[in-house]
Amino acid sequence: CERCQCHSEDKRTAILYTLLSQNLSHSQGGRSPAHQRCLCHQRRTVCLRTPHVTCQAASNVLVKTISFMKNLPSFHLLPREDQLLLLDSCWVPLFLLGLVQEMVTFEVMEAPAPSMLKKILLDGQSKREEPERTQPTLAAVQRLQCCLNTFWSLDLSPKEYAYLKGAILFNPDVPGLRASLYIASLQREAQRALQEVLQPLHPEDQGRFARILLIASTLKSIPPALITDLFFRPVIGNADIIELITEMLYEITSWQLPP
Repeated sequence: CERCQCHSEDKRTAILYTLLSQNLSHSQGGRSPAHQRCLCHQRRTVCLRTPHVTCQAASNVLVKTISFMKNLPSFHLLPREDQLLLLDSCWVPLFLLGLVQEMVTFEVMEAPAPSMLKKILLDGQSKREEPERTQPTLAAVQRLQCCLNTFWSLDLSPKEYAYLKGAILFNPDVPGLRASLYIASLQREAQRALQEVLQPLHPEDQGRFARILLIASTLKSIPPALITDLFFRPVIGNADIIELITEMLYEITSWQLPP
């Protein structure tokens, strides 16, 4: 960051800070602490302000998202390999759409800085421990909240949500699909049903269908790592989220994320 204030003079003159910084920089291969924790507004790392409440709400939405997929007969007619590819590709936009539908709101706060002294004292042990968890940046969370707010402005009906979820799930453009033609037909069917629902609900808004699909496409730009780190990492630790949701889909009928 060109205008970053991470290298302020007051930090340079602090003797303890200087000594610890030199030690920590050496243990991290020469990288300065400023590069580890930039204080620029957009690059600040954040975490949920109320993780217990928000993670529980997110877990409930995830369970409903997977239940939606499980209850679609057309999804179970697909080859197992295609089901897994669609799950991996589409779980994030479907989950985000669930957040919108369930009106789940959340606030973030700046993530607490890791203790520099603790890092130094435990440096010899850190290599044998689990890797340090990543934290979302403020800029990434703001982009996510912008997408959610845009969807809330559409004020979708339950039927609109249902058919839009089908159009998102059955994505024939996912690489490696064996039944891509059949999946494309399912997507067209969902989009046609969505368009038919819109006509009596919003007869005066001729551009609503295109606008819904356009805004839905923005959900695919949200990285899965951001969603995992923000909503589920506090609960599942370093577990693989894809493995967990695959178990939810195929093996466990009343699966719940732990509180």
